[in-house]
Amino acid sequence: MTSFRIALLMVAAAMVLPVAAQSPMREGQWETTVQMQMANMPMQMPPMTTSRCVTADDIKDPNKSLPSGPDAKSSCKVSEYKTEGNKVTWKVACASPQKMSGIGELVYAGNSYTGAAKMSMDMGEMTMKYSGKRLGDCKK
Repeated sequence: MTSFRIALLMVAAAMVLPVAAQSPMREGQWETTVQMQMANMPMQMPPMTTSRCVTADDIKDPNKSLPSGPDAKSSCKVSEYKTEGNKVTWKVACASPQKMSGIGELVYAGNSYTGAAKMSMDMGEMTMKYSGKRLGDCKK
């Protein structure tokens, strides 16, 4: 996998769980699947599924919930986070590995959600489609 694709996966992972104090998300073990589509890229990347424990502290601060890759810390920062009923929206800006910015939205239905984020960068537009589900309590 090229370093560019790894960088895109890191950005996608960084935006999977943007949450805040009034978030409809509950603490627990969450599984999230991300499908990325990039303009000007003939092949679609395969969906990426991750699972992680979301704590009460994670839910309080959107930037704390942004995971970082093993070799680099994410430079992505969430702003304009809003919760309206079961819908969460946000803006995000990343300084590296490539400068990009975008918007995202998740819609919760009980213990699951669907949503999307659209990112703009020098190389073009990228869309990430999300689906997630709460698997239960975190394993200790």
